[in-house]
Amino acid sequence: MKVGFLSLGCKVNYYETEKMKLQFEQAGYKVVAFEEAADVYIINTCTVTNVADRKSRKMLHRARRNNPGAIVAAAGCYADSVKKKSESNKSFGWKETDAELANYVDLFVSNADKDNLVEKVEAVRKERERAKAVLPDSKSEKEKCEGTEQALKKKHTRAYVKVQDGCNQYCTYCIIPYVRGPLKSRAVEEVVQEVTGLAKKGVREVVMTGIHLSSYGVDFTDKKSFTDLEGKPLLGLLTAVAEVEGITRIRLGSLEPRIITEEFVKTLCKISKVCPHFHLSLQSGCDETLRRMNRHYTTEEYLECVRILRKYFKSPAITTDIIAGFPQETQKEFERTCEFVKEVSFSQIHVFKYSRRQGTLADAMEGQVAEQVKTERSSALLSIEKELEEKYQQTLYGKVEAVLFEELVQIQEEEYLVGYNERYVRIAVKAAGISDAEKCCNTIGTVRITGRLTGEILSGEMEV
Repeated sequence: MKVGFLSLGCKVNYYETEKMKLQFEQAGYKVVAFEEAADVYIINTCTVTNVADRKSRKMLHRARRNNPGAIVAAAGCYADSVKKKSESNKSFGWKETDAELANYVDLFVSNADKDNLVEKVEAVRKERERAKAVLPDSKSEKEKCEGTEQALKKKHTRAYVKVQDGCNQYCTYCIIPYVRGPLKSRAVEEVVQEVTGLAKKGVREVVMTGIHLSSYGVDFTDKKSFTDLEGKPLLGLLTAVAEVEGITRIRLGSLEPRIITEEFVKTLCKISKVCPHFHLSLQSGCDETLRRMNRHYTTEEYLECVRILRKYFKSPAITTDIIAGFPQETQKEFERTCEFVKEVSFSQIHVFKYSRRQGTLADAMEGQVAEQVKTERSSALLSIEKELEEKYQQTLYGKVEAVLFEELVQIQEEEYLVGYNERYVRIAVKAAGISDAEKCCNTIGTVRITGRLTGEILSGEMEV
């Protein structure tokens, strides 16, 4: 039996997809590329925006077209939200597009049931067999091994490790706490055991990720409120992971600005394997908008976080998320955000147009911003982002960087060895002249940055 997977959305989803693949392999299934004909398709969906919903439905449709006789399963956050919509119109609202899913999706699997996915798929398959609806023997017309091998190279270089799930913050725009549920952290010993296994498989870099990473370990206490983000449990976890032999880099997923204190960062910088790359979610550079979002900090406090990081880490890459066109956002408020973004001087920004999510407080707010205005503001922020990213990358010109090489890539008709430095800047070195360049994958080399190769990749020369 063949099973194809597709993961959408956040890093937590990608992590969980890898876990599901392992379940099916252990059950005797052969994991194939999503584009191939398979007996089962698992789409790990996302519902963070309306666009994510549409993409989830589109990919579920595509799976059905790949093999009309296959079992198509929708897992993850969008699947959870659809179930809640069907159960409570008052909270989530029911759309015809969601109801139509029943026509081409055989199985909805919530986040809580992902660990039991094989059993659920097997139950559907056996029911079909009893009904004499035998699945066709699906054989691929051509094997697409290249993409699979590429993915394996990356997987053996860097791996995501989910250390917690759920969120208790309830930002007014976010549906995720409703579909992921309350905070739940994994034990340190369990995480270390997983990282040790990854290191034995050749993984050099692990990315600590979660739905709300900064809350890691807060649920280990008996406190009734999960608002304390002093970061000690997370520091304890990182210290333990850093001791795993074979792991050379630890990268952090998205952090809450409130966790960035002098005490936290002073200890964090002593864990030498932690990369100087910090994703601090901002969402808006205007205090009034932040209050409407139920974000628990001000722009002044955010700036102090940035100052602390730059005090203890040399030239850290500071990246962020920003929402354009949040309800009631005026032109003046938007301009404040643009000014603040330039003041912080981010190395990269992920820009999102505000997306109404039924069941959230922001959805019921008056003063919804017109779609055209959201598009214009998003475009303006993306232009600023491009300038800031280039400005940051130019600070690396002439410097020697440690690059963890991941793959050989064809760029402009030449072969390059490509990887990332500690600050997550993509860097390429010409493969010509490097003895057995393929063996350099999953090794760290010292590279002197010479300039820009493409819009997102810097070029360099290997230092001897």
